[in-house]
Amino acid sequence: LSGNARNWFLTANPDSYRNFTGKGLRPLLVVPNAEVYRNAHHSSGGFCSQSSQPLGEKIPSLQISSAGQLPHHFPAWNLQIIRSFRTSPSLQAAPVPLFWIIVKPAQKLFAIILGRSIRKWWKALPPNKRELFKESARKNKWKILLGVSSLGVVFVMFYFTHLEETPITGRARLMVFGKEHFRELSQMEYDTWMELFKSQMLPETDAGYQLVETIVGHLSESNKDVPQVSALKWVIHVVDEPVVNAFVLPNGQVFVFTGLLDAVSDTHQLSFILGHEIAHAVLEHAVKKASLVHFLDFLSLIFLTMIWAICPRDSLAVVGQWIQSKLQEFMFDRPYSRTLEAEADKVGLQFAAKACVDVRASSVFWQQMELAEAIEGQPKLPEWLSTHPSHENRAEHLDRLIPEALKIRESCNCPSLSGPDPRLIFRLNMQRLLKLAEGQEAPNSTKQDPSKPKLDFPHT
Repeated sequence: LSGNARNWFLTANPDSYRNFTGKGLRPLLVVPNAEVYRNAHHSSGGFCSQSSQPLGEKIPSLQISSAGQLPHHFPAWNLQIIRSFRTSPSLQAAPVPLFWIIVKPAQKLFAIILGRSIRKWWKALPPNKRELFKESARKNKWKILLGVSSLGVVFVMFYFTHLEETPITGRARLMVFGKEHFRELSQMEYDTWMELFKSQMLPETDAGYQLVETIVGHLSESNKDVPQVSALKWVIHVVDEPVVNAFVLPNGQVFVFTGLLDAVSDTHQLSFILGHEIAHAVLEHAVKKASLVHFLDFLSLIFLTMIWAICPRDSLAVVGQWIQSKLQEFMFDRPYSRTLEAEADKVGLQFAAKACVDVRASSVFWQQMELAEAIEGQPKLPEWLSTHPSHENRAEHLDRLIPEALKIRESCNCPSLSGPDPRLIFRLNMQRLLKLAEGQEAPNSTKQDPSKPKLDFPHT
């Protein structure tokens, strides 16, 4: 990108913004239909809950003007602070049970010591005793097989006896830890976050705080027919930190960073993101993830003991242990995390639909994130390396869910979505922006400026 278009994207400068729109091009991030919030209402009973007050009346600071422009005090897009958005913190939103934190390293140490001791014991045996031991093992191979099979049956029984039904989705999930105990420990995690951000918390009088409070209150009120939503007390915390992030602890503590408020283009996108985070808490994903990881770690102790017993040297055992941990991470841990993210997207979209949000803006947000990374020239890592789906796959997944969400929205007697589809607006503006960039760079097309990022737009 070059000229005014590049300046506006990279600096969010108001003058460049005005010059950009003066050429007849709307910003890519502007999504119409803000009047939906002003007229939003719900029918009582059935699938929807009675809304106490239309959301748009509470948040005039984020209304889009008739010209389709966002107010300058709430910048539409600031790519200088955007890196890689994750709708959960770099640390786990909720801690694993305290005994696991203490016992887990001890379990691995015990498995290493046991495996190493078996190896040394075997090396110290005289050759004749080794042959006798092998012969005894051959004679009792069926007994050994029966013992190993019995151990496997115990693990299978443990797994199926600890399965529960996920609220809302009805999907089976493994639950090893007690929910109440986990919520008590999430309070400890909350205290840690509050201590970390105590000097950066925005006051309740701040416009950003009031915006988040209004949206969360509207989402919870619109979904109070869901027992897990009405059971939690949602407490808002807005952190003055230029990080594009938000998360919700299992006890209902909502943390939103101002970087996210600067990154979204309207209340529809922010409502979907907060609905996604609320879904994480309602579906108890922190407990589910901790349960699966704990179960897999316990199983891996058997393989860890075998690795240290079979490998002839400690250096080879260390390499084998590293390979085993990476296989577990990329074959089980990260795919499961991506599954939970997709589930939270689906349920969060339903929550937003019942709140009369324009759910079509949800996929636009992830296309914007993909565009931001392309403009910054960030490398596009394979999805299997991440705990979250790629922005492109996430947008496509939401596009498949949007028709069902629109039906939910219609069943709640929400006002009709006026104006064009924000996804269409995004695509058209992308095409216009590309034409503008091509027109400005055509005279110098024979020379490539290495300082400018090479863009790749799979959605155009």
